[in-house]
Amino acid sequence: MDSADHSYTWNNLSRLFFVAALLLAGLAAWLYWSYGEKLREENSGIDDKNRELVLENERLKEHVGYLTQRLDEEITKVSREKEEEMARVKATHDDMVKTLQKEIEQGQVKVTQLADRLSLNIVDKILFPSGEDQITEAGKGVLLRVGEVLAQAKDKIIRIEGHTDNVPTGKPLRERFPTNWELSTARATNVVRFLQEESKIDPNSLEAVGMGQYRPIASNKTSAGRSQNRRIEIVLYPKVRALAKDLAPAKPVNENKSQQPNSVPKSKKGAEKK
Repeated sequence: MDSADHSYTWNNLSRLFFVAALLLAGLAAWLYWSYGEKLREENSGIDDKNRELVLENERLKEHVGYLTQRLDEEITKVSREKEEEMARVKATHDDMVKTLQKEIEQGQVKVTQLADRLSLNIVDKILFPSGEDQITEAGKGVLLRVGEVLAQAKDKIIRIEGHTDNVPTGKPLRERFPTNWELSTARATNVVRFLQEESKIDPNSLEAVGMGQYRPIASNKTSAGRSQNRRIEIVLYPKVRALAKDLAPAKPVNENKSQQPNSVPKSKKGAEKK
């Protein structure tokens, strides 16, 4: 093969390599453009989502800050109301002690306060004849003084509990009071009626409950213990209110807010068994 033929063959191979290189470069450019466009679209979508997440995160931070502020305000409000409630109960306690000082000194009445609850224990012999449910004239005088103080206690449930010792009712009384349940309930109910009618206490704040012999405060093995167990107990405690409240969002989406009514205690009369 002479030099001319060799040069011709080399030139053809060079052209072939050049065309192949052009084809490979074109293929590479097409692949780069095709997949690159897809990646750019995906990256654009990711960027949009990231921007949405950043905005949502800012909204959540703002809402959390708002809720934290509202929670702090509610805690402060509840604490203040609790202190005010304790002060009112203390004032009622002091008024009751002053009003019933004579009976307290004689051991016939005991007034105690535990947090926002006030309890008044009255031995039965002050209010009722033995085995009876009708209030004596002396008992009415005591209850009138008690009622004057109770009438000043606002937003309170006044629970009247009848208690007995464990001695069964006597045969002459069993037709009216088969057990101590009936006797304790009748006594509590009569006290409630008296306070409503004579002291003008809101009946929605009154409860009458018979406890029978099942809530003793002393031993029934002695005469003195049984005397302490035969009693009327008047308990004052706050009305239940809805403490949980719906907090409006910082930027509400739905303007319709659900409302939950406050629970209102109902007056009840009758026996409550342990």
